[in-house]
Amino acid sequence: MNQTMMTILTQRELFLIGLFVVTYAVLFVVTAQNSRRKILLLEERLRKVDNMREQQQAQSAQNIARNEQKIAELEQLLEQMGDENSMLRLELEQKKENLQYNNKVAVIDNEKRSQAETTIFQSDIYRRMQRYLDEGRMMSQDDWPQLVQLIDGIYTGFTEKLYSLYKLSPQDYYVSLLIKARLQPKEIALLTAHSKESIASTRSRLYQKVFGKKGSSRQWDDFILSL
Repeated sequence: MNQTMMTILTQRELFLIGLFVVTYAVLFVVTAQNSRRKILLLEERLRKVDNMREQQQAQSAQNIARNEQKIAELEQLLEQMGDENSMLRLELEQKKENLQYNNKVAVIDNEKRSQAETTIFQSDIYRRMQRYLDEGRMMSQDDWPQLVQLIDGIYTGFTEKLYSLYKLSPQDYYVSLLIKARLQPKEIALLTAHSKESIASTRSRLYQKVFGKKGSSRQWDDFILSL
């Protein structure tokens, strides 16, 4: 009888040990997969940020000037070629057209950005927000689409870029929109009916989520203003 009980206890212990080992192995695999997925997501976000910065660099005055120089060189080369080597000529003409198109887009975007503050400050929605601030009121749901239209109209693809980096909550998005509209943290707090501390926390949290490292609320502001 005692031997039978010992055998049962031993089997139970072995079962529990086996269950523990299997559970630990499963948790280890799941944890490793989640860590790997987070690393891949962070790398993808950082690649997108780099692409955005490269796009901004492509719109710089220096890059436009370099493109103009390349266009002049291509025109000179095409003139020297005459009608010879038609395939190469077509290729060079395509390169020239691409450079001209890129410069045209860059110039238009730069003009909109240079006039951004004037456009924002003279808009109906901005004047309405200033009235809300004077009256101590928050923005209504009907106000946000107008602000989105204003910001995306000036900064092409702003909303799309943000959501491509991180799945923002409505509050995250509203805070970022108001930063882009040149509102101060205390004004953002009032317009969204949140405390200044909450707004500061949202901004620093978003920076950490996108860049994978701790940062200040001001760093998130600088990033938003750079888009």
